[in-house]
Amino acid sequence: MPATPPHPTLMDKAAMAACIERLANEICLGCQGAQQLALVGIHRRGVPLAHRIAAAMAGKSCCANIVLGTIDVTQYRDDLQTLKRLPKLEGSDISFDVDDAHVVLCDEVLYTGRTVRAAIDELLGFGRPRKVQLAALVDRGGRELPIQPDYVGLYHEIDPSERITVRFEEVDGLDTVFVQPWTTPFE
Repeated sequence: MPATPPHPTLMDKAAMAACIERLANEICLGCQGAQQLALVGIHRRGVPLAHRIAAAMAGKSCCANIVLGTIDVTQYRDDLQTLKRLPKLEGSDISFDVDDAHVVLCDEVLYTGRTVRAAIDELLGFGRPRKVQLAALVDRGGRELPIQPDYVGLYHEIDPSERITVRFEEVDGLDTVFVQPWTTPFE
């Protein structure tokens, strides 16, 4: 089992589970009566977040049908020319009809809003949803675009020299949310 990171911890496994359960309840209330609710995780760690929210919503009568999808924003990033190493293409998986669906994009950390903007651009290539909302496990403030979450687990503003890192057991072998210096090597 990986060691606990030596940085300020914002959420441990239990706190993450409680936060995701609350997000699921809020989304359920906000999407009451939707014929189809699509939870779409933004690669990489928005994907396990979407799956966990869907699992927490199972059995709740908030909408007729919940479907899952994933979105890869790599080709829609506005900083590709500045990157020294191109990110790995994961590919998007939207195997349902987006037209007229109620879509909730899921991302682990909301910062500048640029990733969400790219996700919306990619999503609209699949069709015209009835409504698009945003769920973020953590909102760290510092927006550069006018994008705000509809559902947020934790708001924690930090210095621009720091970042909030989220780890999921499915990807990293550990559930935790912590703050670290921006200069710390990251995937």
